[in-house]
Amino acid sequence: MSVRTLPLVFINLGGEMLYILDQRLQAHNTSEDNSEKGVWSESDRKTVMNDIVGTLFSKTFMDELLKPQQLYSHRTLKTVLTRLAHASIMRLNPASMDRLYELTVMAFKYQLFLCPRPKDLLLISCNHIDTVREFVKDTPGVVNQVDETHRRIIEVYSPLSEGEFQLLRQTLLIFVQDMHVRVSLFLKSQVQNPNGRFALSTSGPVPYGIKVPGLIRMFDSKGREVKRSEFQTAGSYTSTIREGSFELRGHRVIRLGLNTYVCWYPACSSLRFSSRLLLLQTDDTPNPLAKEELNLLARLMGSMKAEDVPMADTGFGINLFATDQEEEEAGASSGADEFTVINIQAMQDEQAATELAQIAGQFVDKEEPPDDPSSSSKGDDLLAMMDDL
Repeated sequence: MSVRTLPLVFINLGGEMLYILDQRLQAHNTSEDNSEKGVWSESDRKTVMNDIVGTLFSKTFMDELLKPQQLYSHRTLKTVLTRLAHASIMRLNPASMDRLYELTVMAFKYQLFLCPRPKDLLLISCNHIDTVREFVKDTPGVVNQVDETHRRIIEVYSPLSEGEFQLLRQTLLIFVQDMHVRVSLFLKSQVQNPNGRFALSTSGPVPYGIKVPGLIRMFDSKGREVKRSEFQTAGSYTSTIREGSFELRGHRVIRLGLNTYVCWYPACSSLRFSSRLLLLQTDDTPNPLAKEELNLLARLMGSMKAEDVPMADTGFGINLFATDQEEEEAGASSGADEFTVINIQAMQDEQAATELAQIAGQFVDKEEPPDDPSSSSKGDDLLAMMDDL
């Protein structure tokens, strides 16, 4: 596990959080019917942005983050991000904060998946810093804080080798691997499947310094090329012309990490926010076949009465003979008293359910093991520090 992940996590998650807050505060400037002014004015929006950015990029906060340490848990990270969001005059209810955290993590997860090479994580962080700098460009003091943090990030991460960046990226992927929250922005852009997993494209630019696939070269024992052969690839690949700049000001080349709510996703124009909660509306249109599927499942489990079932769907006929005629003849020649009818009760049996619950309880630990004390207290110093800012 890499011990250099925490600064990049806070910069990227903090940047995504600021993108959503900025969009939400702008949406609150007017009511839906444009009849009256909303709660948040443009001055209020700038105040919120300046306060949060000033806290996130403060020297004492970054000094603590840049210490080599293990990555925090999701619970601790959400608590720290909640303190960041509440560093200004704005307050979020728990439901909004939960959804805000899910959106920021899913956006960062998508960027991790599409990262052309591990070192480009630094470029993604630079894109977040550049966009955040634009939010506070009218406040020189906060801009200086952002610039100083940018310099320190370059100083810490530029000397890392490709292997260290790979370990860093792998640590981050493990951190987000269990998050499969559906986001309407990604669903409408068709970059996310309905099950919450991302649909990655097999085409696009290859990482800088990597050749486009499609050529096989063979060498002899002395290292001389002796044969070439080409093959057709499943995707369409292009070469990256130049490497992105890691400097304080420069062209990053890649677009990952930019403000997804105003720039390059096709679904940005149709993005909608809830009027009460800080969340993106997901597509919850019910499947027309869902009710029939549930009714079928209920009938199979015996939880629906027989009169609710259509006559055509009362059961299945199974022939044990070659033809229907043989089946009828066998039935006519056999007396009904020669068979024993077994009734299977499919309705819920409370006594059986109670006994099963008691048996299942024997396989459950009486007391869950306590969390790692070191992980539960990882964010205490940061939270105490933020109270003093």
